[in-house]
Amino acid sequence: MTEMVHGGVHVRSDDAVLPRWWRTIDKWTMWAVFALFAIGLLLGLAASVPLAERNGLHPFYYVERQMAFGAVALGVMVLTSMLSPGVVRRLAVLGFLAAFVAIVLLPVLGTDFGKGATRWYSLGFASVQPSEFLKPAFVVVAAWLMAAGQEVNGPPGRAISFGIAVLCAAFLALQPDFGQAALLLFGWGVIYFVAGASIPLLATLAGLAAGAGWLAYQSSEHFARRIDGFLAPEVDPRTQIGFATNAIQEGGYFGVGVGEGQVKWSLPDAHTDFIIAVAAEEYGLVLVFLIILLYLVVVARSLSRLMRERDPFSRLAGTGLVCVFGVQAMINMGVAVRLLPAKGMTLPFVSYGGSSLIAAGLLVGMLLAFTRTRPQGNIRDIFGRRG
Repeated sequence: MTEMVHGGVHVRSDDAVLPRWWRTIDKWTMWAVFALFAIGLLLGLAASVPLAERNGLHPFYYVERQMAFGAVALGVMVLTSMLSPGVVRRLAVLGFLAAFVAIVLLPVLGTDFGKGATRWYSLGFASVQPSEFLKPAFVVVAAWLMAAGQEVNGPPGRAISFGIAVLCAAFLALQPDFGQAALLLFGWGVIYFVAGASIPLLATLAGLAAGAGWLAYQSSEHFARRIDGFLAPEVDPRTQIGFATNAIQEGGYFGVGVGEGQVKWSLPDAHTDFIIAVAAEEYGLVLVFLIILLYLVVVARSLSRLMRERDPFSRLAGTGLVCVFGVQAMINMGVAVRLLPAKGMTLPFVSYGGSSLIAAGLLVGMLLAFTRTRPQGNIRDIFGRRG
């Protein structure tokens, strides 16, 4: 509790693994994640019942699956957070290679489950979405390349990581999954900025990204339909955005009451992409603000600790991970209130989905590993000695 209130504590290198892990971990971030998962289960009790009934399953079928996925995800998070940055880097490289191969093979072996985008592998008892695992692994690999490029006689890490980012984004866009492609490029841009990129260069890259978006609008009917729907002056009340917007308005400050919401009966993705609409309708803005606060805790606490980190690789990787995590949450909630075009992106730890939940656990586990207090001290020690 002292560490949560007052910040860093003295770290003894001779501690056993568990006491040292507990002493050095960012407990605020960890408890915020547990709270988000608990809220997700609470909302799942309401949002997933209509889907279970439509599919002829018992009412809490999806909630039970979410609890099972959550147990795996939180276990992955805790175990990953115990690893050293070097071990995390090696695992991320292997994970990235596996996820990239899975992305490449999706057009041949994948399935779309009738949604018009081939993003999943069907395992019979479950499905896997490799793009969810590609994101955290890519961020760590890109950070490693950029950190290595800053060393004397180091490789051209920025150029190599940019080439990998463009290649991954291209394969994601072919699914089509423009949202994940944009999020991956955003993660690379954050790392590039923190590594010391110039503002004019970043502006040029942003212009290229805008040009790619225009090209996608001209060549993809799926992408164009999403943008046109977003830019339309009025919302079609029969669309998912229309149902979600109406639900948020109906909820007001304190909601219509537990179990009294209607949007879950109308939205096919109420338990995944539009879970925040269920929260707003049944519990009101109070719960929505709590969810936003919990995400802010994760982002603010992590960035605060990373600002003191001496190791360039840990600083770059941690910053990229937490920004991808925060922006994904922002995109999901922004779509529900029509601040952003419709995009099938889950709300981390709150939405239903095995791949999303386990990948989020992996991402936050890596983040916790990079933000742990280490005996080396922090970056202010260097400036203190120079002074």
